[in-house]
Amino acid sequence: QVQLVESGGGLVQAGGSLRLSCAASGITIGINVIGWHRQAPGKQRELVASISSSGGITSYADSVRGRFTISRDNAKNMVYLQMNSLKPEDTAVYYCNAVKLNGRDYWGQGTQVTVPS
Repeated sequence: QVQLVESGGGLVQAGGSLRLSCAASGITIGINVIGWHRQAPGKQRELVASISSSGGITSYADSVRGRFTISRDNAKNMVYLQMNSLKPEDTAVYYCNAVKLNGRDYWGQGTQVTVPS
């Protein structure tokens, strides 16, 4: 089992920045891709950014490319999402998701990000 705990969410004015953190614990061996997803009220959950096991490959949704940066520290079992130039449409609950090499995936409980319009 893998436990994921997100932190760093909050209320920030448009144009501001936040850094989300995802701490992984448990049997973390074999974790491959880690992603940040978000779900706004009344909308489907969407993938925001993902990062490969080595950190060498990253991908981003078009809506956040150039503003968000995903990174990971495997020694600390941490994944981060640096969010700059935040917009009201970034308001959502942000979830960390880890996918193991065997295909099993794990989710955190989420952290709320609110950017008032």
